[in-house]
Amino acid sequence: MAVVSVDIISRRPYAKGRSFGEAGAYERLDGLLTFAVDPSHEANRAIVDLDLAPRDDAGLVHFSADFVLLVPQTPALGNRRLIVDVVNRGRQRVVGTFNLAPPTTKGSAGIPVGDGFLFRRGYAVASVGWQWDVYRSTELMGLEAPVADVDGQVLVEIRPDVVQRTRSLANRVHRPYPAADVDEAAATIYVRDWEDGPYTVVPRNQWRFARETDGVVVPSAEHVYMEGGFQPGKIYHVVYTTHGSPVAGTGLLAIRDAASLLRHASALNPVDGGFERVYGYGVSQTGRLLRHFVYLGLNEDEQGRPVYDGLLAHVAGARRGEFNQRFAQPSVQSTPGFGHLFPFADDDMADPLTEASDGLLNKARSQGAVPRIFYTNSSAEYWRGDSSLVHIDPAGLEDIAPAPETRVYLFAGTQHANAESLSAPDDLSVDGTMRRYPPNVVDLRPLLRAALVNLDRWVSSDEEPPPSAHPRLDDGTAVSPARALASLGVVPGLATPDPERLWVLRETDMGPEAAKGVARYPVEEGRAYPSHVSAVDADGNEIAGIRLPDLTAPIGTHAGWNLRHPDSGAPEQIIPMVGFTLPFAATRQAREASGDPRPSIQERYESRDAYLQQVRHDAESLVAERYLLAEDTDVVVAACAAHYDAAMAGTLG
Repeated sequence: MAVVSVDIISRRPYAKGRSFGEAGAYERLDGLLTFAVDPSHEANRAIVDLDLAPRDDAGLVHFSADFVLLVPQTPALGNRRLIVDVVNRGRQRVVGTFNLAPPTTKGSAGIPVGDGFLFRRGYAVASVGWQWDVYRSTELMGLEAPVADVDGQVLVEIRPDVVQRTRSLANRVHRPYPAADVDEAAATIYVRDWEDGPYTVVPRNQWRFARETDGVVVPSAEHVYMEGGFQPGKIYHVVYTTHGSPVAGTGLLAIRDAASLLRHASALNPVDGGFERVYGYGVSQTGRLLRHFVYLGLNEDEQGRPVYDGLLAHVAGARRGEFNQRFAQPSVQSTPGFGHLFPFADDDMADPLTEASDGLLNKARSQGAVPRIFYTNSSAEYWRGDSSLVHIDPAGLEDIAPAPETRVYLFAGTQHANAESLSAPDDLSVDGTMRRYPPNVVDLRPLLRAALVNLDRWVSSDEEPPPSAHPRLDDGTAVSPARALASLGVVPGLATPDPERLWVLRETDMGPEAAKGVARYPVEEGRAYPSHVSAVDADGNEIAGIRLPDLTAPIGTHAGWNLRHPDSGAPEQIIPMVGFTLPFAATRQAREASGDPRPSIQERYESRDAYLQQVRHDAESLVAERYLLAEDTDVVVAACAAHYDAAMAGTLG
């Protein structure tokens, strides 16, 4: 057993002892899991640099992870199903998302109850820290990883939205890789004007490893300083030498072995009897991590037992990430690297660019440990340039037949994160960039709730889930981004991104030691893989995927992309995770005055009641198709009613 100790720091009633239907009251356990693994064990050999980590007298490598467990006080009253929340940048996401809870800035310190959906159904939830560079606190969960005693190159990306002279050598707000030598002559800053633009080298005498505090510039191994300032809208890549690499892949082992511990009855398991079924949930960064997890064949524990019965990888697109390499930065998603590499789809196929052959599920199939998987994506992952590669071949010529173990769903007309997380019209996007248009208001969470129930039924009783729903080449619903943008001329005054500067995935040469998980920076990028998005209708709304009533009975145009605000620089480029909603005019008179060719709301619907009747009809159709739960019909109708009222009042967005 890879888990060698379970330290419970606190154990207390959850939600003040509130009872959740037949499952009764829940309790919350906070603690620390300690692991000890053998680097030579077949189950652990995929982890980069594990063999270079410090070992104990028995030859085992130790590491530890934060965990939080929500479980019925009487476990037998639950449904004997465990959801493992692979926390996103230290933050718990599964409970708030599935329980439709209001947004909260707190991480593990405050787990919102919302409407109690998961607990009314008897699910237990375990949140596990796995990311080495999270600043651990009462609100953020992380991992204490072993460190390999090695030197090497690291690349840190900087994307300023205002002029800044000092930046941390870290992705987002995580722990940095310090420069081994602040005077390193070979350290280089490359700058480009857009994602795939040509590099220019910033002269070494124009920047240094330092920080400015109160007008004084002092050397700093954890910061970079540029006298003229990092300019908004540009992309900077700082390449330098660092020392000591946390073995990031132990985070993958943490989510494997924590789930295995909780699944099986043992003296260490804090839940009597364990669980019958275990599901993994990852969103965005951690959805990509789940794709990486299954690709490495890690869904089998050291005893050769399957770990997860099902995985729900949400808004991950076709990427993986920096989760198992030397000098990994797990929060990176845009920097070209290991996370951008082929394969993108489940089944084995040839890469037309590199001539390699591979599939995401190849290793898991060889082990007999393939979980059933739902890939759910918003429109934003398609506009990010990669999501279509999950189901369209890498030559862009044909649709890929669905793998028998998986389903692929586009939640049409949605953005990467729900608009509730963006509280004001001038709020920043999820990546810190000011957006040009109001955020997308379509709430995809009811579709996620149905997906979880369908996945559970598929695993537990072999009930086939609804068919995959996504853009396709064979029916004309998958089109190039340029073609979709050309169709958006129906929206008056809408500025569109430069099609030549949209994000794509490219063939990526990581250097001669790539097979060992060691990169050469900057990487060499080559030809682009094709990118497809959903075609749109006469209102500019997507026609492929699962279409909520927001799209079938629309009050506006909903898209999965948004432009950078001119004040943030590069206004011709998209923000990769944010969409927009641009409502129709309320009346014909207002529409004609603005020159809007889209029929007004009053021209479309006789009354508010007539509109809501149409919404309810369309929601019930989704229920019949099993893409929506019957209990969520009223949730969808209420959301549409609120959007209707705001659009008529001119306050939507």
